[in-house]
Amino acid sequence: MKSSGGGGMYTVQKLATLAGVSARTLRYYDSIGLLTPKKNESGYRVYGCAETDRLQLILFYRELGFGLDDIAKLLDESGFDETEALIAQREQLMRERSRLDLLITNVEKTISAKKGESRMADHEKFEGFKQQLVDDNEAAFGKEIREKYGDAEVDRSNAKMLGMGQEQYEAFKRLEQEILEKLEHALKAGEPEGASGQEVADLHRQWLGFTWGSYEPKAHAGLAEMYVADERFAAYYEKAGEGAAQYLRDAIIAYTEKQSE
Repeated sequence: MKSSGGGGMYTVQKLATLAGVSARTLRYYDSIGLLTPKKNESGYRVYGCAETDRLQLILFYRELGFGLDDIAKLLDESGFDETEALIAQREQLMRERSRLDLLITNVEKTISAKKGESRMADHEKFEGFKQQLVDDNEAAFGKEIREKYGDAEVDRSNAKMLGMGQEQYEAFKRLEQEILEKLEHALKAGEPEGASGQEVADLHRQWLGFTWGSYEPKAHAGLAEMYVADERFAAYYEKAGEGAAQYLRDAIIAYTEKQSE
């Protein structure tokens, strides 16, 4: 991959000033092998075009919330393409900008309503938060969910989420929390097939009803399998206790089998 241009050679201090980071940060990146300067003919450690471009990518990824270990793996991965990486970063930043624009608009409408200059419908009060929830889910699980259920189904689910009114959205969030609380209790109370486990599975079905067009036991069971197959899903439910994701999966499987009888 060619450098994006520039052509300068920078000392630690000069590159730190140019990039808006501290010299200490650059030295730390060097110490962990993330950004290593080269030596010029005089033996001084300097950063050339390749190192400058790499630092730009590092800082982009840091802004997007990546840890240094993850950044190192990405940049050093065989076949890593800087242009493709930048395109992906741009898309993520565009999504973030859209989310922030929506939140800013929401705040402006709220200020106007508080001043008595306009009226704000209840559903407008939560648009920014619902959009963020949709965007977060898309970023974290969108690829897997779309592959499993198809674009049309996921788009309908997202539209239903964004169309929620105030009371619906609040009920949705309350039920989400109730599931975690009941799941924590059920883990200690007995088997997934028992009353406590089946109560959690039924609450989970009700929760899906807020975003699903219609309920299908087979689809519910398929989603439950993803809770244990994908560690990102599992991590969410493990907040209720160790083994919670597996317990929920087993409870839902038992529940859906009864529904299919």
